[in-house]
Amino acid sequence: MSAEKHFDVIVAGGGPIGLSAAWRSAAGGARVLVTDRFGFLNESCGSSGGERHWRVQYTQPDIFRLTLATAPLWKELEADTGRTLVHELGSLWFGDTHVPTNEGHIADTAAAMDELSVPYEWLSGKEIERRYGFRNLPAHFEGFLQPSGGAIDVRGTLAALVQQCHLNGVRMQSPERILAVEPGPDGVVVRSDRATYRADKVVLAANAHVNELIRPWGAGELDLHTYEMALVTLRDNGDGVRRPFWFAFQEPTAEDTNLFYGFPPNPWANDGLARLGPDFEVDALADADLATGRPRPAHVARVSDWVRAHLPWLDPDPVSTGTCLAVLPGDPRRQFYLGTAEGLVDGGENVVVAAGGWAFKLVPLFGRICADLLSQGKTEHDIARHALTGLRAAVQ
Repeated sequence: MSAEKHFDVIVAGGGPIGLSAAWRSAAGGARVLVTDRFGFLNESCGSSGGERHWRVQYTQPDIFRLTLATAPLWKELEADTGRTLVHELGSLWFGDTHVPTNEGHIADTAAAMDELSVPYEWLSGKEIERRYGFRNLPAHFEGFLQPSGGAIDVRGTLAALVQQCHLNGVRMQSPERILAVEPGPDGVVVRSDRATYRADKVVLAANAHVNELIRPWGAGELDLHTYEMALVTLRDNGDGVRRPFWFAFQEPTAEDTNLFYGFPPNPWANDGLARLGPDFEVDALADADLATGRPRPAHVARVSDWVRAHLPWLDPDPVSTGTCLAVLPGDPRRQFYLGTAEGLVDGGENVVVAAGGWAFKLVPLFGRICADLLSQGKTEHDIARHALTGLRAAVQ
């Protein structure tokens, strides 16, 4: 096979984690190819919208330590690219403090912050109303403000990662769809709709499409479920209050999880628009390609109703709506899949998989972990709980 089609590392999936892994591998001296089915900087999968929640706090101490390790890597990426990517607006969690959710658990997360000496301020519902302008919150609501949380600039981050890939000599090809990944003890054959390649190591960062590549190995597939989540953009009335990102924890209803979140207007946009969403995990898609980009009207209405009831600084009638794909493990305690495919297929030690979860906040660290697993077969970080275990029978 020609040198043009032989690489030290091939990364399947040019989203944020794939780009981060490609950059870190190339910076370590590897000859790297990264491909993307939809084109780089696309919003076809999980990178839709302009922002993601940055937070260090987690209910699970092992993931909490990962976010703490990620924080300086965001600073490094910002310094290297001359971009501000993480905007520290604060992270406000409030509501029913003992309700377990896919985002976490308020009381247990506060205990984890105490254990790890991470600062926060505990607030009653009335204090939250006075400080930030919420109204008519249930009397028992309370929560905390973690001051270093806030918002990540999604498009700025993708551009910064593309910049780092270019600077470190990564070959970037799109649109190119990887059709098969065939590991062996001496490397990996990668077949795309454009060519056949050989790599010493491969990263599967295709997220919603990762099982298409794992399924042919015959060991089953990752227990992942893809949801098309609503994004709702509203007009802020500009009352001058500096608000944090917020997440409202509530008891679920018969119809949905009853969880809502909101960003203040993005500091980098200067457009007076706030993005809110319902965090409803309902009716998983049979295939990510079935996403329509159109949210359910009932979910948009639920957001508008919550705004009318509790957020007087926002116009409840949407300026625009959209969707984003969330690819989540079936077991909410798992959060992510991250590790090698050793034991799943002959030569699986030559393949690293990163998929699932609310992982944008961990992009710089997950890229480094992928590169370390490729080059050293290990990482200094505790990712044991995220190993490729508990696979389900392949869904045809």
